[in-house]
Order: sequence, then C-alpha cells, then structure tokens
Amino acid sequence: MALTSRQISTPLGDMLALASPAGVCLLEFANGTARLNRECDQVQTVHGPAAANPSAVLDQLQAELADYFAGRRQRFDVPLDFIGTPFQQRVWRALLAIPYGATWSYAREAQHIGQPTATRAVAAANGQNKIAIVVPCHRVIGSNGALTGYGGGLSRKRWLLDLECGQEMALGQR
Repeated sequence: MALTSRQISTPLGDMLALASPAGVCLLEFANGTARLNRECDQVQTVHGPAAANPSAVLDQLQAELADYFAGRRQRFDVPLDFIGTPFQQRVWRALLAIPYGATWSYAREAQHIGQPTATRAVAAANGQNKIAIVVPCHRVIGSNGALTGYGGGLSRKRWLLDLECGQEMALGQR
C-alpha cells in the first residue's frame, strides 16, 4: 500500500502529513525531528515508503487545516488511518469526541472509554497520537487544569486552545 507525503505550512510551523489510500496516518510538526522520524518509521513499517505524490486525502487535509486555522472549521471530515494498538486506537477515537473549545482531563477520557482506572495508560496513548490537531490531543489537560505534555510543545497547545476559545494568539495571527 503506497503512502503519499506533503509538507503543510500552518501558523504554528510546517507539518509533515502522510496518507494511505485509507486516510491520514500522520500529521506532525516538522521541527520534532527525532519524534517525527520515529513516527514515520512506525507508519512506514505498516504501509511501506512514502512518495511525494498528489493525493485527494492530503488535498482535503490541507484545505480543512486552512479552514480550521481561519476559524471556519470546528470538526475535521478527512478520513483517518490510525496505526497503533487496539487500546491506542480507542483512546484516539475518544479524543474525537471532545468538543471544539472544550477540554477534558486524562481521567475523564479514561472514563469515556470505560476504563476509569487507566488514566496513565490513556495519557501514554495520547502521547503516541500520530495525527496532531485533527485528533485533538491538545484538548486534554491535567486534572488540576494545568497544561500538560504535547508533542508539538506547550506553547502550541496553548495557541490551539486559545484559537478554539476565540482568544488572541500569542504566536501568530489567525
């Protein structure tokens, strides 16, 4: 199965996107080189090497991201191709249930998937999310309301949450 790749410019920096014929399987900030290489290796182990070819899935992703950053989109419709364990996939699907502009704690997400004692496992699975922004792990915060880890960095997490709450952005403009 062939992968296609594309670099997508966003107000938060360039992102690398990979898609299979089934959907987007990777969207990561391009500056996290070590993590990005690790994520690409995992995706390519499943699907094979990527080529920079045209892809309707990546065209759709790029258009939806532009609408999201312009404040015109609150939900993504692009198809997704999750690559992970069954538990990780359940956790990532739960992220899709968090409403735009809202936040959940890791404990609430664990309750949502029916495993209220799996808070740490949920947090670890969120940390392995390969599809940033579209699968909104940035909407998960600590139980005390504090911002906690985000693969793209806490300043990007804050920016995304501010965007969704309609607040002025510190790192750029909408």
